[in-house]
Amino acid sequence: MQLGTPRAALDRLDALHQEWQQTRADLPLTARPGTPTYDDALADHDAEAWSYLDDWATHGHAVIDINTTARSTPSPLAPPPTAKPAPVADRTAPVRR
Repeated sequence: MQLGTPRAALDRLDALHQEWQQTRADLPLTARPGTPTYDDALADHDAEAWSYLDDWATHGHAVIDINTTARSTPSPLAPPPTAKPAPVADRTAPVRR
C-alpha cells in the first residue's frame, strides 16, 4: 500500500528521533558535535534513519498526489463559494443617531 509505507516510516522516524533525544541526553557533557563520542552516536542514529528516509523518497509522492487531488476536487460536503463576498460594513461613514 502506497500510504502504509510512508506512514510506517514516519512512525519509525518519530521513534528514532525520541531515541536520539534520549541518547543525546545520556552522553557525557564533554560530548559535543565534532567529538568522537557525539559523532559516533549521531552516525549510528543517521544510519538507522536512512532506510526510512528512502521509503519517504520512494513513496512519499502518494501523499502529495492525494493533497493535490483533494485541493482540486470540489467537496460534496462543503457548499461552493458564493459569487459575491459578504458585504463589509463601512466604518468610515458617519453614524446617524
